[in-house]
Amino acid sequence: MSTTQNTRVALVTGGSGGIGKAVVEKLIADGFAVAVHYAGNQARADTIVADARAAGGRAIAVGGDVADEIAMEAAFDRVETEFGGVDVVVNTAGVMILGPIADFGLDDFDRLMRTNVRGTFVVSQQAARRVRGGGAIINFSTTVTRTQFPTYGPYVAGKSAVEGMTMILARELRGRDITVNAVAPGPTATPLFLDGKSDEAVAALANAAPLGRLGAPEDIAEVAAFLAGPARWINGQTLFANGGLA
Repeated sequence: MSTTQNTRVALVTGGSGGIGKAVVEKLIADGFAVAVHYAGNQARADTIVADARAAGGRAIAVGGDVADEIAMEAAFDRVETEFGGVDVVVNTAGVMILGPIADFGLDDFDRLMRTNVRGTFVVSQQAARRVRGGGAIINFSTTVTRTQFPTYGPYVAGKSAVEGMTMILARELRGRDITVNAVAPGPTATPLFLDGKSDEAVAALANAAPLGRLGAPEDIAEVAAFLAGPARWINGQTLFANGGLA
């Protein structure tokens, strides 16, 4: 598969997930060639790619553990081979495990840190080496760094680290014409968010925002696409997409 000289290329990690899938679909609609990354659900990624191609888009699926530097190097190699380069990396891959700090299992904590922190670092490192001038690196944080809900402590610890490394990478890439930002979604109706929550808890979170609803994956995808495309003067920032929750 090849792209025209003017086609921009994006790699979306976690592209088979709820927000990731919405980001893929939005970037395809915006004319990007997109690599849909998956960790464990190749069938879902292949379906997203097939749908994109059926609609006239350009897409491939790439697999691998985001925390494995060899796997991610190979994933970036594949994207460059197929599409000729990488312009945008949207790093949506992540896991969410909730629980009070006092009782939180360290195995679960290590799993969170491995995917959400090391994984973001590994992907950002490859992106910093490979994204072309005029490109963008977009990582994912969470609004809970502000709202500070109980049981989110371990998750927020990882996402706070993501914000920190994102801000510093933006400064380290001075002179490269590459923007580096983070998106911090509020409560968003994805399987990752809804898992383990009662209907009452979901309703309370939906009502907490002034807009009176949960976010949709498409709401978050709009922000990522803005940063991936026209938002060339936004750099080294965390954008909170949460309906006014905080």
